[in-house]
Amino acid sequence: MPLPPISLKARALRLLSTREHSRLELGRKLARYAEEGEEEVEALLNWLEQNKWLSQERFSESLIHRRAARYGNSRIVAELQSHGIGGEALQELKAGLAEDEVARCCEVWRRKFGAVAEDAEGRSKQMRFLIGRGFSQRAVKAAMRGYDPDEEY
Repeated sequence: MPLPPISLKARALRLLSTREHSRLELGRKLARYAEEGEEEVEALLNWLEQNKWLSQERFSESLIHRRAARYGNSRIVAELQSHGIGGEALQELKAGLAEDEVARCCEVWRRKFGAVAEDAEGRSKQMRFLIGRGFSQRAVKAAMRGYDPDEEY
């Protein structure tokens, strides 16, 4: 005997039980299973937000927590924007990320390389790696100079 189909609400709660999702991401995942169309998904997303199951703030904090140890501000901000986070909330998140970008960049550099390369080719390789991870020029320069955020000057 076949199992009855899983309701849209059950699918949403199952997805939210594994990790935080943005409204845009969850809506896209649920749209495949909506029988009554987009209105059904929107109503469910509104219900989830009203009952605190779905939160853009929690999603943003979760994504930043997962990505901050490996990536720079521009990469994290781009990912937040792709998930539909914008406006004033995005500006606040950017300000919070900017506070420790140099320290995070130095830590990524230290884990990957550990020492400044002796030749220009090696240094440019290290810089390209850090810039590719989304770190700013300022943070990359500080890491390449051997800046240690734990030391007091």
